[in-house]
Amino acid sequence: MARKRFDDSSCSVARALNEVGDWWSLLIVLHAMYGTRRFVDFQQQLGIAKNILCDRLARLVANEVLQKVDVGEHGSRFEYRLTEKGRDLFPIVTALRQWGDKWNPAPDQTPLDLRDRATGRPIHNVEVQDADGKPLTIRDVFVPENALPEGKKNSA
Repeated sequence: MARKRFDDSSCSVARALNEVGDWWSLLIVLHAMYGTRRFVDFQQQLGIAKNILCDRLARLVANEVLQKVDVGEHGSRFEYRLTEKGRDLFPIVTALRQWGDKWNPAPDQTPLDLRDRATGRPIHNVEVQDADGKPLTIRDVFVPENALPEGKKNSA
């Protein structure tokens, strides 16, 4: 069955899912954030089939989340590096990791300890904030009626 595409959707979440919405793609992006660059390393670390990895890498390159770079060591050798667009996924991946640690923690393992490189201190949980830095919940926000797609009711 072909996966539904949301290229023409007015929903930015749906359009974003077109580019990074399957678990392999996000895991590839996560490992690229950890410094993984080579096809063989992605395959080994993720335990992913070659054909699936090849497809996801090609899709991430086509969507400009990763770039394929010929490093030319001893003939053709390629690495996959995050683009600015890919690096902008860092807060999303971090928030997803924090959500998973809270609601679906790994048994008998502590959550990944992310720390600020400059200070060595743990990072705070990702949160939505108002213009003054005050944390907001879903009950504190709304979408203006004129910004909603036709036929949608504002119920955030």
